[in-house]
Order: sequence, then C-alpha cells, then structure tokens
Amino acid sequence: MAWRASLSRSVKEIRVLMCQSSPASAPAREFVKKNYADIKARNPSLPFLIRECSGVQPQLWARYDMGVERCVNLNGLTEAQIDKKLEELAKAGE
Repeated sequence: MAWRASLSRSVKEIRVLMCQSSPASAPAREFVKKNYADIKARNPSLPFLIRECSGVQPQLWARYDMGVERCVNLNGLTEAQIDKKLEELAKAGE
C-alpha cells in the first residue's frame, strides 16, 4: 500500500458519501472505520471528507487539480474492492 503515502500528491480531496444505516453502505462504513486513520496519518494535509445522508448510494469522489472530479459508485463492493477503487482514483491523478 505504498500508493497511500503519495495520495496527496495526486489527489486534492477525497469524499466518501454513504448512508448511516443502509446495508448497501455497510462496506463503505467499514472501509472508513478501518482505513481513515492510516490514510490521514500518511497524508495529514489531504482533506478526507465523510458525508452521511439518509438513503444515499455509497460513492467515492476524488478531486484533482483544476477542480476535475471523478466518482465511483461503491454499491455492492467489498472493503477490498473499495480500497482498489481508491488506488485507481489516486493513480488516475498522477
């Protein structure tokens, strides 16, 4: 997971949108619980925003230079797949 240390070089902001209680957002909630501290420790200046809204489908957003944003729908993905999607978003900004 060496890519996590260079995350702030390729991405300007990360946002996770999820529902507080829906089963569809459960893997996203677990991903945040298990990985937020590690990502912030490696990238202390990177905004890592968690947005909770009732009934929303889980999504992962990455903002790059010049305000360009990319979104990935996390519905039906496991924690490992969410981690892989974040890695892909990070590499897309390099």
